[in-house]
Amino acid sequence: MLLVRGHGGGTALTGTVFERGEEAPSYKGAPDEDAPYVWVCDEFYEVESGGSPMEIDGRDIRVAFDTPMPRGFETKENALKAAKEHIRTQFARIGVPEDDVDIEVIKQKPGTPT
Repeated sequence: MLLVRGHGGGTALTGTVFERGEEAPSYKGAPDEDAPYVWVCDEFYEVESGGSPMEIDGRDIRVAFDTPMPRGFETKENALKAAKEHIRTQFARIGVPEDDVDIEVIKQKPGTPT
């Protein structure tokens, strides 16, 4: 499995690309459950009230989370491209510019703690 981690605004977000032969977690209604590469990551966005408090670049905001929705891909390259785009989008939703997000890809054995 590949961990795709973005750093920006003083915080980080990590999602997982499950590779061919690895069993990705399944969710009710998930599309592409049998794809060779499956990307799973939280989605979040800034809200006016409710949500969870978070400090981003020295400012306090409130963030709400959506249930992760797996997305399947036929190639590792497409899965990683979508994963990086997803990470940058999540940071943009809380006011961190795309250019300020650093992304790393970490090869991880299934069952190893992150």
